[in-house]
Amino acid sequence: MRIAVPREIKSGEKRVALVPDIISKLTKAGLEVVIESGAGVAAQYSDKQFSDAGAQVKSTDVIADADVVLSVQPLNPAQMKALKKGAITISFLSPTGSADSIEAAISAGVTAISLEMVPRISRAQSMDALTSQALCAGYKASLVAAELSPKFFPLLMTAAGTITPAKVVVLGAGVAGLQAIATAKRLGAVVSAYDVRPASADEVKSMGAKFITLELEALEGAGGYAREMTEERANKQRELLTPYISAADVLITTAAVPGRTAPRLVTAAMISHMAPGSVVVDLAAESGGNVEGSVAGEIITTSAGVRIWGAKDVPSQLAFHASMLFSRNVVNLLLLMTKSVDGKPTGVIEPDFSDEIIDSATLTHNGLKREKGK
Repeated sequence: MRIAVPREIKSGEKRVALVPDIISKLTKAGLEVVIESGAGVAAQYSDKQFSDAGAQVKSTDVIADADVVLSVQPLNPAQMKALKKGAITISFLSPTGSADSIEAAISAGVTAISLEMVPRISRAQSMDALTSQALCAGYKASLVAAELSPKFFPLLMTAAGTITPAKVVVLGAGVAGLQAIATAKRLGAVVSAYDVRPASADEVKSMGAKFITLELEALEGAGGYAREMTEERANKQRELLTPYISAADVLITTAAVPGRTAPRLVTAAMISHMAPGSVVVDLAAESGGNVEGSVAGEIITTSAGVRIWGAKDVPSQLAFHASMLFSRNVVNLLLLMTKSVDGKPTGVIEPDFSDEIIDSATLTHNGLKREKGK
């Protein structure tokens, strides 16, 4: 069967769905790999690296005769309709944000698998692209904050006197938040963090940060995500967080729920209490924003002199390693669907909907929209 990787066409997307180092795993499984010329250039992977790794590199269309198409961003409706019936596509296909592509997949008889829907279970950890890309985003968030801040992050003792470390507050202690904490700590900042799930306190402390405890009910949700809160609770949370945010030199917000608008954690009034020169990094800006006033892809300076950085295409800003991690996630998912006989791969990929991972992640199949367990 033929695995195809087209060039990403969304503006700002620099990642590639497969990297050369991982291709041998597919060819050893009896699969043919075709890469569109230039697909990896923005992520620092050349056509020659792909061909040396055993892939075919073509300058013409690679998806029309493909059995499986791998991409970071979902194929657009025109690309979906260009696929042959029965083809499989794997990408970050949002059930709520990619309705046109999903409808096109249904009409084309394409099996569309969404990496956003891979369940958070132990067996699926190696296929969890949301987690791997969140790690990239959290790392980048602290670097951006350190670059924008007019203050040093670490404690410095010099002949001219002592410079106290920057105070960083991180809201959200998921994968992105924990990586932001770890990176800020490595840079020498004093870090505090808050999450609506008290169970995350131990993880925060293990990173060397202080966990902010508020007298509020826990909001543990399914799959490791936080569940939504009422507006009354949200207002109380904002009130209790304000003193911590006011004292911070840097605020990093990372709270997001896949397929939904990001929760509004921080208001303009809360930001107004921060000192001039303070920095806010909103990693959820593309999905509505945790911070009032943030704009994806822009730096907004408030009247009080606080700079708000709105995240956009953050993993793409680390395209080399983000692609490497994404590629491993996708290949592990592909190999899960590769049939074998007597322990030997047959080179045939076939979704098995009795498998919880495949069942959860598949949105369309045989011209129909799928529902989990059906």
